[in-house]
Amino acid sequence: MADPRGFLKVRERELPPNRPVEVRLRDWKDVHAHLQDGQPFLKEQAGRCMDCGIPFCHNGCPLGNLIPEWNDLVWRGQWADAIQRLHATNNFPEFTGRICPAPCESSCVLGINQPPVTIKNVEVSIIDEAFARGLVTPQVPQRLTGHTVAVVGSGPAGLAAAQQLTRAGHTVAVYERDDAVGGLLRYGVPDFKLEKVHIDRRVAQMEAEGTRFRPNVEIGRDVTWAQLQARYDAIVIATGATVPRELRVPGTELDGVMFAMDFLHPANAAAAGRTVEGQVTAEGKHVVIIGGGDTGSDCLGTALRQGAASVTTLAIGKKPPTDRPAHQPWPTDPILFEVSSSHEEGGERAYLASTVGFLPDETGTRVAGLRLATTEYLPDGRRVPTAGTERDIPADLVLVAMGFTGPETQAVVEQLGVEITPRGTFARTDDFATAVPGVFVAGDAGRGQSLVVWAIAEGRAAAAAVDTYLSGATELPRPVEADTVALRP
Repeated sequence: MADPRGFLKVRERELPPNRPVEVRLRDWKDVHAHLQDGQPFLKEQAGRCMDCGIPFCHNGCPLGNLIPEWNDLVWRGQWADAIQRLHATNNFPEFTGRICPAPCESSCVLGINQPPVTIKNVEVSIIDEAFARGLVTPQVPQRLTGHTVAVVGSGPAGLAAAQQLTRAGHTVAVYERDDAVGGLLRYGVPDFKLEKVHIDRRVAQMEAEGTRFRPNVEIGRDVTWAQLQARYDAIVIATGATVPRELRVPGTELDGVMFAMDFLHPANAAAAGRTVEGQVTAEGKHVVIIGGGDTGSDCLGTALRQGAASVTTLAIGKKPPTDRPAHQPWPTDPILFEVSSSHEEGGERAYLASTVGFLPDETGTRVAGLRLATTEYLPDGRRVPTAGTERDIPADLVLVAMGFTGPETQAVVEQLGVEITPRGTFARTDDFATAVPGVFVAGDAGRGQSLVVWAIAEGRAAAAAVDTYLSGATELPRPVEADTVALRP
């Protein structure tokens, strides 16, 4: 512990400033000005870490990041050691440091009676400084095992599994159905939250280590799952949870009502300079977003940059409290009212808003508005519209951002025989293995919709399980066990 009185001398939590709203709305660049070496308050914020003896931040992070250790090293200015400790548990801190909601900070012991340590910003500063100093280099395996592994899906779970398995000496190919690697990191998360240079330079490192990437290949269509099984010694299914949750109300068939990812994917492709035929944009439109989570926030920031006339975000539930509620005590991760960078930029937010139906225009084909009602909580926990509270609001574009129900399973089940859980995810044991020998599942495809930090943790753990299956033992870390559900009867 570098400064045993650091948290007493610096009691305030200080974050780097965001770029001015009027400036950042003119481009797609990162809204944050992340801390770098030489900025004194980075050292001060790292020095607030208490080295508390029992670091509950470890428990809050599925990866078990060694947070007190690299906070101490940043305070001392030992960047090479800091990135070594950070990479010991996390393959991609440039992703988690930008888009993870940081459950570690909710578990920070200092947070009992002070604002918690700015763990997330220290983390991203370490990896940015490491890249700037040339401290991130390929880790080429000393020998090859002769085993081959196919990883299907190039999101954070697939990339983590692939990097770990490559470093263990296996020959790994990552298959991605989109034209570029990254999964939802590439086409689901806008550049203003995660610029794609962070994906590209990590992919370049992985290619130098020996990982092979196969974009524009959809397994199940271009190559069958059975063909993949015959070609490789093991398969890791890391396709994510991409099936959107539907809103079952009248009018969903109207033009202008679409799922969030059908809006974000082409928007991110266009921002990357790709030509997108038939792209639907928010320019000049009154936009309504149904869903108040991260995906809804991404839609908000995207719509504002496209020049929407107005944007309203609807949440079916109550407005969360600004302070930790009594039933979610430390060190749990509480549900709190949050103002994202996109919310800072504009738009309106409405709570207890249940969508009853969509209203057509005079042609009967396009959406012109929504009919809403006030949400009522029933004793059994269900949330329903309250009769007699209906009201109409205008809308030219409605984006349904209500989350995801699970992975796309049909081709895997039909061609490979993998079983499905009652939740609609791929069934697996505690070691990430399916009932089909040599086939494993990592990330949201087995867990359901979750956080980027869980995806990386599961990718690393699944890699250890695959290495054990192929080699009989493993030295790869296994930070978590699979989140399993009983099979369908």
